[in-house]
Amino acid sequence: MTSQIIDDARIQLIDTARSFYQQGWMVGTAGNLSIRLPDGSFWITASGKSKGELLASDFVRVYPDGSLEKASTDLQPSAETAIHQIIYTLFPEAQACYHVHSVESNLVSRFVLEDNLPLPPLEMLKGLGVYQENPCCFLPIFANHLQVTRIASEIEQRFTANFVQIPALLIRDHGVTTWASSPTAGRNYIEILEYIFRYIVTDRMINSGGKGNK
Repeated sequence: MTSQIIDDARIQLIDTARSFYQQGWMVGTAGNLSIRLPDGSFWITASGKSKGELLASDFVRVYPDGSLEKASTDLQPSAETAIHQIIYTLFPEAQACYHVHSVESNLVSRFVLEDNLPLPPLEMLKGLGVYQENPCCFLPIFANHLQVTRIASEIEQRFTANFVQIPALLIRDHGVTTWASSPTAGRNYIEILEYIFRYIVTDRMINSGGKGNK
């Protein structure tokens, strides 16, 4: 594998992280992004790094067996690496996996008690691959366990047993994760989902007379 491919992946991650940070979706050190390389390994943001100021040295390379590249051993990969690993295992076509902590994604995860969030039949759903007229779409919601491996295990169980309608999921009070066949598509998916979340929050406020959940 050429060093150019490796460098390009990290450059894309830096640009995407900065964009998400500037929109308030990755404040502090929150969130994690990864891109998969042709050999099945992936670069993922290191734990504890500001997503608005990432450098090429702020990533850890994780191999399919879970081992880390030797040059990365002085860094810890994101605490949610297990989720990225299971996404890449379940969806071989996925080349990027992004997770952000926006206000709206956390709010909408509280709007339902069930483990699915109904999505409004907006035109924007076409950007997520949904082309039906008046589609009935749901976004799966998972509990936010302290042990990330438990979240990953529940994702594996549920997605193995059920058809995945949209390449995204919510973790309650934690944020949204999406995956895509290219880094550019993954970035678009996050932006589309955040638009939909803002729509849901705004619609709820309007229909409740500005009183939120009261």
